[in-house]
Amino acid sequence: MASNDQHILDDIVKRCVKGDRKAQRQLYECYYSKMMGVCYRYVNNTEDAKDILQDGFVKVYSNIKKYNFNGSLEGWIRKIIVNTAIDHYRKHKAVFFVDDEEGYILENSKVESDDSIYSQFGVDVIMDAIQELSPAYKTVFNLNVIEGYQHKEIAAQLNISEGSSKSNLAKAKMKLRQLLKEKEARIKHG
Repeated sequence: MASNDQHILDDIVKRCVKGDRKAQRQLYECYYSKMMGVCYRYVNNTEDAKDILQDGFVKVYSNIKKYNFNGSLEGWIRKIIVNTAIDHYRKHKAVFFVDDEEGYILENSKVESDDSIYSQFGVDVIMDAIQELSPAYKTVFNLNVIEGYQHKEIAAQLNISEGSSKSNLAKAKMKLRQLLKEKEARIKHG
Protein backbone atom coordinates (compact mmCIF):
# COMPACT_ATOMS: atom_id res chain seq x y z
CA MET A 1 0.00 0.00 0.00
CA ALA A 2 1.31 3.42 -0.88
CA SER A 3 2.26 5.75 1.96
CA ASN A 4 -0.46 8.21 0.91
CA ASP A 5 -3.09 5.44 1.01
CA GLN A 6 -1.95 4.50 4.52
CA HIS A 7 -2.32 8.13 5.66
CA ILE A 8 -5.85 8.19 4.24
CA LEU A 9 -6.75 4.96 6.07
CA ASP A 10 -5.22 6.26 9.30
CA ASP A 11 -7.33 9.42 8.97
CA ILE A 12 -10.47 7.34 8.36
CA VAL A 13 -9.75 5.26 11.48
CA LYS A 14 -9.16 8.38 13.60
CA ARG A 15 -12.46 9.82 12.39
CA CYS A 16 -14.21 6.49 13.12
CA VAL A 17 -12.92 6.67 16.69
CA LYS A 18 -14.75 10.00 16.97
CA GLY A 19 -17.97 8.38 15.69
CA ASP A 20 -17.89 10.03 12.24
CA ARG A 21 -20.57 8.19 10.21
CA LYS A 22 -19.07 9.23 6.89
CA ALA A 23 -15.73 7.72 7.91
CA GLN A 24 -17.47 4.54 9.04
CA ARG A 25 -19.09 4.29 5.62
CA GLN A 26 -15.72 4.84 3.92
CA LEU A 27 -14.12 2.08 6.01
CA TYR A 28 -17.00 -0.27 5.22
CA GLU A 29 -16.77 0.44 1.49
CA CYS A 30 -13.00 0.02 1.52
CA TYR A 31 -13.15 -3.49 3.02
CA TYR A 32 -16.60 -4.70 1.95
CA SER A 33 -15.51 -7.01 -0.87
CA LYS A 34 -12.64 -8.68 0.95
CA MET A 35 -14.59 -9.19 4.15
CA MET A 36 -17.67 -10.42 2.28
CA GLY A 37 -15.37 -13.04 0.75
CA VAL A 38 -14.35 -14.09 4.26
CA CYS A 39 -18.00 -14.34 5.31
CA TYR A 40 -18.91 -16.48 2.28
CA ARG A 41 -16.31 -19.02 3.30
CA TYR A 42 -18.28 -19.75 6.47
CA VAL A 43 -21.88 -19.79 5.23
CA ASN A 44 -23.79 -21.01 2.19
CA ASN A 45 -26.06 -18.09 1.48
CA THR A 46 -25.89 -14.38 0.84
CA GLU A 47 -28.24 -13.40 3.64
CA ASP A 48 -26.17 -15.11 6.34
CA ALA A 49 -22.96 -13.68 4.85
CA LYS A 50 -24.45 -10.17 4.91
CA ASP A 51 -25.62 -10.67 8.51
CA ILE A 52 -22.13 -11.75 9.58
CA LEU A 53 -20.59 -8.81 7.72
CA GLN A 54 -22.99 -6.32 9.31
CA ASP A 55 -22.50 -7.75 12.80
CA GLY A 56 -18.76 -7.80 12.22
CA PHE A 57 -18.60 -4.15 11.19
CA VAL A 58 -20.69 -3.16 14.19
CA LYS A 59 -17.97 -4.82 16.30
CA VAL A 60 -15.27 -3.07 14.26
CA TYR A 61 -16.86 0.33 14.95
CA SER A 62 -17.40 -0.51 18.62
CA ASN A 63 -13.77 -1.54 19.05
CA ILE A 64 -12.01 0.81 16.62
CA LYS A 65 -10.50 2.77 19.50
CA LYS A 66 -8.58 -0.42 20.42
CA TYR A 67 -6.82 -0.48 17.04
CA ASN A 68 -3.32 0.77 17.79
CA PHE A 69 -2.08 1.42 14.22
CA ASN A 70 0.52 -1.34 14.62
CA GLY A 71 0.06 -4.04 12.04
CA SER A 72 -2.44 -4.31 9.27
CA LEU A 73 -5.85 -2.66 9.63
CA GLU A 74 -7.17 -5.23 7.16
CA GLY A 75 -5.82 -8.06 9.32
CA TRP A 76 -7.40 -6.53 12.42
CA ILE A 77 -10.78 -6.20 10.70
CA ARG A 78 -10.47 -9.71 9.25
CA LYS A 79 -9.93 -11.18 12.71
CA ILE A 80 -13.12 -9.51 13.95
CA ILE A 81 -15.07 -10.77 10.92
CA VAL A 82 -13.76 -14.34 11.39
CA ASN A 83 -14.67 -14.23 15.08
CA THR A 84 -18.13 -12.98 14.13
CA ALA A 85 -18.48 -15.90 11.71
CA ILE A 86 -17.45 -18.24 14.54
CA ASP A 87 -20.09 -16.65 16.77
CA HIS A 88 -22.66 -17.23 14.01
CA TYR A 89 -21.55 -20.86 13.80
CA ARG A 90 -21.84 -21.32 17.58
CA LYS A 91 -25.32 -19.79 17.59
CA HIS A 92 -26.48 -22.22 14.91
CA LYS A 93 -24.34 -25.17 16.00
CA ALA A 94 -27.23 -27.24 17.33
CA VAL A 95 -28.84 -27.07 13.91
CA PHE A 96 -26.00 -28.55 11.91
CA PHE A 97 -23.17 -29.92 14.03
CA VAL A 98 -22.52 -33.55 14.76
CA ASP A 99 -19.88 -34.17 17.40
CA ASP A 100 -17.89 -37.11 16.11
CA GLU A 101 -15.20 -37.97 18.65
CA GLU A 102 -13.96 -41.22 17.17
CA GLY A 103 -13.80 -39.86 13.64
CA TYR A 104 -10.41 -38.23 14.16
CA ILE A 105 -8.88 -41.63 13.41
CA LEU A 106 -9.72 -40.90 9.76
CA GLU A 107 -7.01 -38.28 9.64
CA ASN A 108 -4.31 -40.89 10.17
CA SER A 109 -5.92 -43.78 8.35
CA LYS A 110 -7.00 -44.21 4.75
CA VAL A 111 -7.66 -40.59 3.84
CA GLU A 112 -6.50 -40.15 0.28
CA SER A 113 -3.18 -38.32 0.30
CA ASP A 114 -3.10 -37.46 -3.41
CA ASP A 115 -3.67 -33.71 -3.47
CA SER A 116 -2.93 -33.37 -7.20
CA ILE A 117 -6.67 -32.96 -7.78
CA TYR A 118 -6.38 -29.42 -6.37
CA SER A 119 -3.85 -28.33 -8.97
CA GLN A 120 -6.29 -29.12 -11.78
CA PHE A 121 -8.73 -26.40 -10.80
CA GLY A 122 -8.61 -22.67 -10.24
CA VAL A 123 -9.30 -21.00 -6.93
CA ASP A 124 -12.90 -20.15 -7.89
CA VAL A 125 -13.78 -23.80 -8.55
CA ILE A 126 -12.16 -24.93 -5.30
CA MET A 127 -13.91 -22.17 -3.32
CA ASP A 128 -17.25 -23.19 -4.87
CA ALA A 129 -16.59 -26.78 -3.84
CA ILE A 130 -15.80 -25.63 -0.29
CA GLN A 131 -19.23 -23.95 -0.25
CA GLU A 132 -20.81 -27.36 -0.83
CA LEU A 133 -19.35 -28.75 2.40
CA SER A 134 -21.60 -29.04 5.43
CA PRO A 135 -21.40 -26.03 7.78
CA ALA A 136 -19.40 -27.99 10.38
CA TYR A 137 -16.89 -29.27 7.84
CA LYS A 138 -16.61 -25.91 6.13
CA THR A 139 -16.04 -24.02 9.37
CA VAL A 140 -13.28 -26.32 10.60
CA PHE A 141 -11.71 -26.45 7.12
CA ASN A 142 -11.66 -22.65 6.85
CA LEU A 143 -10.29 -22.13 10.34
CA ASN A 144 -7.51 -24.71 9.89
CA VAL A 145 -6.53 -24.52 6.24
CA ILE A 146 -7.27 -20.90 5.39
CA GLU A 147 -6.98 -19.05 8.70
CA GLY A 148 -4.19 -21.25 10.12
CA TYR A 149 -5.75 -22.16 13.47
CA GLN A 150 -4.57 -25.34 15.22
CA HIS A 151 -7.09 -28.00 16.27
CA LYS A 152 -6.75 -27.03 19.92
CA GLU A 153 -7.67 -23.43 19.05
CA ILE A 154 -10.54 -24.52 16.82
CA ALA A 155 -11.90 -26.77 19.55
CA ALA A 156 -11.83 -23.88 22.02
CA GLN A 157 -13.38 -21.43 19.54
CA LEU A 158 -16.22 -23.76 18.52
CA ASN A 159 -16.70 -25.40 21.91
CA ILE A 160 -16.05 -28.89 20.50
CA SER A 161 -13.42 -31.50 21.25
CA GLU A 162 -10.05 -31.50 19.53
CA GLY A 163 -10.92 -34.94 18.14
CA SER A 164 -14.08 -33.53 16.57
CA SER A 165 -12.06 -30.77 14.95
CA LYS A 166 -9.62 -33.29 13.49
CA SER A 167 -12.44 -35.54 12.35
CA ASN A 168 -14.33 -32.73 10.67
CA LEU A 169 -11.18 -31.55 8.89
CA ALA A 170 -10.39 -35.05 7.61
CA LYS A 171 -13.96 -35.55 6.43
CA ALA A 172 -14.01 -32.08 4.84
CA LYS A 173 -10.87 -32.89 2.87
CA MET A 174 -12.30 -36.23 1.75
CA LYS A 175 -15.58 -34.60 0.68
CA LEU A 176 -13.72 -31.80 -1.11
CA ARG A 177 -11.63 -34.32 -3.07
CA GLN A 178 -14.81 -36.21 -3.96
CA LEU A 179 -16.52 -33.03 -5.19
CA LEU A 180 -13.50 -32.08 -7.30
CA LYS A 181 -13.21 -35.58 -8.77
CA GLU A 182 -16.88 -35.41 -9.73
CA LYS A 183 -16.23 -32.04 -11.37
CA GLU A 184 -13.22 -33.52 -13.18
CA ALA A 185 -15.34 -36.45 -14.43
CA ARG A 186 -18.05 -34.07 -15.72
CA ILE A 187 -15.41 -32.10 -17.62
CA LYS A 188 -13.90 -35.25 -19.18
CA HIS A 189 -17.28 -36.71 -20.15
CA GLY A 190 -19.12 -33.48 -20.81
